Amino acid sequence: MKPSTETLQEYFTTLGPDEVLARARQFFATRTPLYAAYPDKQGAGWASFRGQGGEETVVAATAVDGGSRVTGSSYMFTSQLRRFLTTLPALERRTEVA
Repeated sequence: MKPSTETLQEYFTTLGPDEVLARARQFFATRTPLYAAYPDKQGAGWASFRGQGGEETVVAATAVDGGSRVTGSSYMFTSQLRRFLTTLPALERRTEVA
């Protein structure tokens, strides 16, 4: 089964993976109490956050040419995840035409 575009989101940014994750920690901790999420677990290139009712949000960043590919997943905090991704500077990606 293919993941929903709501629960699994992708974005390309000019920032490096470490900066993306630092910004994610700051962003989710400063939301209104209803939508705040705090660091739960982390590893190389990813971090998970817990919010109200135990809701989990996961953000991962991997280096690509010129920046990072950022993926995020959440069941209930999809709007907050989308909002976070749009705060990152966009990496314009060229598509090759054959």
